[in-house]
Amino acid sequence: MAETTTEARAFKPYVPDEARVPELTLRAVGLGMLFGVIFGAATVYVGLRAGLTVGASIPIAVLSISVLRALGKATILENNIVQTTGSAGESVAGGVIFTLPALIFLGFGLEYSRILVLALIGGFIGVLFMIPLRRQLIVKEHGNLLYPEGAACADVLVAGEKGGSFASRVFWGLGLGGVYTFLQNENALAIFKGEPEYAPKWLPGATIRATTTSEYLGVGYIIGPKIAGVIFAGGVFSWLVMMPAIKFFGSAVPTPIYPSPIPIADMTSQQLWQFYIRYIGAGAVAAAGLITLMRTVPTIIAALKAGAADLQKSRAAGADGASVAVSRTSDDLPTTVVLGGSLMIVVAMWAFLTFMPIPGAPTGALANLVAALLVVIFGFLFVTVSSRICGLIGTSSNPISGMTIATLMATCALFLVVGWTEAPYGALALMIGGSVCIAAANGGNTSQDLKTGFLVGATPRAQQISLFAGVFASCFAIGATLIGMNKALEKYVPVTIEADFRTDVDGIGVESTSFDHEGRVYTLINVIGSPKIPEGKYLVNPQTGKIEMQWIQGIGSDQAPAPQGRLMSVVINGILNRKLPWGLVLLGVFLVVAVELLGVRSLSFAVGSYLGIGTTAGVDAAFRKNGARHHVAQQRRAAPAVHQG
Repeated sequence: MAETTTEARAFKPYVPDEARVPELTLRAVGLGMLFGVIFGAATVYVGLRAGLTVGASIPIAVLSISVLRALGKATILENNIVQTTGSAGESVAGGVIFTLPALIFLGFGLEYSRILVLALIGGFIGVLFMIPLRRQLIVKEHGNLLYPEGAACADVLVAGEKGGSFASRVFWGLGLGGVYTFLQNENALAIFKGEPEYAPKWLPGATIRATTTSEYLGVGYIIGPKIAGVIFAGGVFSWLVMMPAIKFFGSAVPTPIYPSPIPIADMTSQQLWQFYIRYIGAGAVAAAGLITLMRTVPTIIAALKAGAADLQKSRAAGADGASVAVSRTSDDLPTTVVLGGSLMIVVAMWAFLTFMPIPGAPTGALANLVAALLVVIFGFLFVTVSSRICGLIGTSSNPISGMTIATLMATCALFLVVGWTEAPYGALALMIGGSVCIAAANGGNTSQDLKTGFLVGATPRAQQISLFAGVFASCFAIGATLIGMNKALEKYVPVTIEADFRTDVDGIGVESTSFDHEGRVYTLINVIGSPKIPEGKYLVNPQTGKIEMQWIQGIGSDQAPAPQGRLMSVVINGILNRKLPWGLVLLGVFLVVAVELLGVRSLSFAVGSYLGIGTTAGVDAAFRKNGARHHVAQQRRAAPAVHQG
């Protein structure tokens, strides 16, 4: 176990331990919950479109200083409670949108209650398991684990306590973003396009586009040149190198090449991405995430040893019957809360999966119990990993996708061994991975918040309570936003597909025989893994048996591609159905290895290779448009973190 550093022993927080100032007040928790709802909903919108999310702690801290100052005198610890409570919304939302949209890609629908329960379970796990880890990671390793975003947030709170206005920068940004969107919006002035596109005739298969909407430009402005440039490089390589190469060499083959049902010569650039590039990108993201995860193996072992040692010491002290006075800044929620909470999560997860299964996908009580136990086991493991990584390199490089993929691969491998390979078990694996992803994301955020509290002199118990409140409040808005966005962006497109679902049944499932659309009754079918029909939901004329309409979900469309969710579905389907195009996946793995050998951290490049070039160009454009970016770079320490999933 790592020893307490000299810095930790000598450190004095901004608010002394003996001080008693207002902290866990009703107004602070209430305002934080409100910010959690707002930032949670905003994260769903931006994350589904861009595949990236922006850390909320610093913006919320800035807004809190201004709002509470307007309401009367506020303490630095109250402002810290506001940002602690509110930031939970962003982290939980990030975990949700990176995984749960995969339910759509697996052929199931989104249910508000399911999103709500899984978000609550994952969010609570992220807070629970950081309680016993706080002393080791935050206090004892103060000089070793910097937690850059947490330290930056503490600087903002201290500066606000000393005086000065920060909120004006936030409101200026809101105003500029609103004006820019109004000028661009096709329903308003439409002075310039939001997504200019050019398909060069001299390079078949390539498409040059840039989604220059305000949310993409904002993300690019925040993350800085290094990450933005690497992400953009990944997009350029996919859309201007790999896709033209596939088009050039594949056009000579007259028949479709798996997994595409369309000959390459007839494919558009979007179809090239859908059927080939996304599998290459999936392999790249998985490999990059696992490489990053492997780098942290020593960290995992050290944290687990330290946590076990702390628990053993606590038990020994309790057995001696000695009453040990606990200082205010060392007062955590008791270990009994962690143990009892873990048991309650296992019971709640099992009961939910057993009594409220996904429609059409019931699983047995044994499988549900295994799933509940795996959520807690993997949750503890990856909360530890996530928190440690955030301390070393910050949340912007936290490989949440790698942890989630590792969870899914281990879970699917277990299911494969015992013969659980049907579609319901794919959904069950996703719910396990989704809960763990949310837990890891919120665990990293919780560690940053606790670091902020450690620096300013907050009471850990108060922060932990406020984090539970923030998770609880934000989850209600996250599910509603996700479902509302999916509904708003959905569309029905007439199609002509020469196939009869009554005879061509391979990979086709009947979802409803009485689906109503515009006053007509159709048969709704769900196509997954069919050799003749592209994946998706279709409306079939019951009289003729012919497909007449495709029901395109909002999530997964060009407006909300949800790349990480698509990746998760690819991994699950590929392992359980043994239909993963391993050649394409391995090509992505080799690509990541080559990038690593060049000395580039591959996760950003891999994410860029998976996202469309429009997204990556839009993010990169924000930096390029700002000629004075060096000034922002000097303030990087106080910039919000960006999470790549």
